[in-house]
Amino acid sequence: MMTVNELAERLKTELTFKTSRSGGKGGQNVNKVSSKVELNFNLLTSPFLNAEQIALLYKKLRGRITRDGILQIISQTDRSQLRNKEIAIETFEQLIQQALKPEKKRKPTAPSKSSKVKRIETKKKHSEKKQMRRRDNF
Repeated sequence: MMTVNELAERLKTELTFKTSRSGGKGGQNVNKVSSKVELNFNLLTSPFLNAEQIALLYKKLRGRITRDGILQIISQTDRSQLRNKEIAIETFEQLIQQALKPEKKRKPTAPSKSSKVKRIETKKKHSEKKQMRRRDNF
């Protein structure tokens, strides 16, 4: 079984890119250069992912996946198309690694004896403070 890093490297071969003109500041550069990069990855047709991994990716990345099962990442932070492509690929790798990382099971713990005593003492002090504020004490 391959690691998450190896899987992310293999998945990179299936990426498709689309470029367009970026919005926002940049003057003439924005108007003439297609620096915005849209990375697309089809989860359903990937031969490297099994059904369990696809379900996990759908669950954790549902806001970035279209109805057609395509994971989309858009990068337009840099003026350079190449740099935006690199940023999109880095983001893709991070998302895949985080989504496929197995979750640690929580080990239930009981509160310590001292923490129980401390909690009860705090409650008693608070109760005394409230009782001092009552009308019958004035």
